[in-house]
Amino acid sequence: MERKNLIIGLFGFGCVGKGLYEVLEKTPRLNARIKTICIKDPNKPRSLSSEHFTFDKNLILNDPEINTVVELIDDADAAYHIVKTALQAGKAVVTANKKMIAEHFQELIELQKKHDVPLLYEAACCASIPIIRNLEEYYDNDLLESIEGIVNGSTNYILTKIDEEKVSYANALKDAQEKGYAETNPTLDTGGFDAKYKLLILIAHAFGIIVKPEEIYNIGIDRLGELELNYAKEKGLKVKLVAIGEKNSDGNINAFVMPKFIEKSDKLYSVDDVFNGVKTKSFFSDTQFFVGKGAGAYPTASAVLSDISALSYDYRYEYKKLNQEDTLELDNSVLLKVFLRHDLEYGNSFKLLFDDIQETYSNRDSGYIIGVITLENIREIFAKQGLESSIVLFDLVKKTNSQIAKGIRVQHTYA
Repeated sequence: MERKNLIIGLFGFGCVGKGLYEVLEKTPRLNARIKTICIKDPNKPRSLSSEHFTFDKNLILNDPEINTVVELIDDADAAYHIVKTALQAGKAVVTANKKMIAEHFQELIELQKKHDVPLLYEAACCASIPIIRNLEEYYDNDLLESIEGIVNGSTNYILTKIDEEKVSYANALKDAQEKGYAETNPTLDTGGFDAKYKLLILIAHAFGIIVKPEEIYNIGIDRLGELELNYAKEKGLKVKLVAIGEKNSDGNINAFVMPKFIEKSDKLYSVDDVFNGVKTKSFFSDTQFFVGKGAGAYPTASAVLSDISALSYDYRYEYKKLNQEDTLELDNSVLLKVFLRHDLEYGNSFKLLFDDIQETYSNRDSGYIIGVITLENIREIFAKQGLESSIVLFDLVKKTNSQIAKGIRVQHTYA
C-alpha cells in the first residue's frame, strides 16, 4: 500500500512537540511534514524561526491543505475544541491528551464515524508502549481477562526515589518537578487522576466498555505515609501506583487505581524510574508483559510518530469490542485485601467496614488494619474529609460461587 502524503498542523511546541518535529526531520520516508505550528506564548524563546509559528488556531483548522492535526497541548478543554473542530472539518487527528479523551470519549467516537476520519491516541497511554494498538489488534478475538499496570511515569519515578534513595516524599516530588516529570501542581499525577484517565481508555479497547471518569475510583500516592512505606521495606515489597481492569466472575468489569504492594515475583517489581509496565491476561495467550518509558519528550513523541505513520496507511481504530452484542458494566462490589492506615480515633469504626480482619496494629499516633473490604466501603472511608488515612492494595480477593452463597469471606488472593 502506498503511503499518503500528510500535511500536518501541530498544536503545541513543548517537550513533546519539539521532540516530534526533530524526529520527523530525521524520517523523511514518512511523507509527512509539519506546515504550521500553533503556540500560545509569544514571548517564549523557540528553537525555530518565527515563520513556522502562528497564534491563530484557525490558520490550521481552516487550511484546506492541512489534512492532519496533531494536538499536543496541556489544556484539556482547549484540546477538546481543537480536536472536535478538526474532525468536523474532515481532518485526521493525533492527540496525546488522555484527560480530554476520557471526558469526551463517546462523543469523539461518534464524530469519527459521522465525518469518516480517524482519531488516534497511542501517546495518551504509556508513551512508548504500543498498548492500545495491541488491545485493538492482537487481542481482537482473544478472551481478555485482565489488564494491570504502572501507567504513570511521574509517580513511578517518585516512588523509586523513595525506595532506592530513602528520601522523603516531598523531596522526591521536588526532584521530579525539577526534572520535568511532574507539574508545578502535581495532583493530576500524584492523585491518581492521570492513571485513571489512561485506565478508562484502556478498558474501552480491552473490554468494549465506556465509562465516565467519575465512575472509576482512584487513590493516588499523595496520601502515603511512613507506616506503610516502612511495612513495605520490612516485607521486601515495593509500593507502586497500579491501574487495574479485570473481568469478574459475573462478566462485568472491576476498574480502579490504587497504590499496591508489589512482590519480587511480580513483573511490575522491576519497573522503576519513569518506566511503565502493563500486564495482560487472556484465555488463550495467558499472561503477557509490556514495558517501556512512560514519560519524556522522545518516548511520547515516538508514540505520536507511530500514529502518524499509521495514518499514512489509512489506519483507524475499529472499536470492534464496543460494537459487540454483550454489554458489560462497571462493578464496584469487588473485594480487596488491603493495608489501611488510619487515625487512632477512627480505627474501631473502620473495622466495622471490613468483611474480614487479619491483622491490626497501633502506636501513639496511628494504626493500621490488614483485611478484606469492598471497594464501595473504601470509597465510604475516603469520603470523610480531613482524614490522615491511606490505603495500599495487596490484591483482589477471589470468591467461589458456593462461598458466596454461604456468605463466607475468602482468604485466598491471586495475582
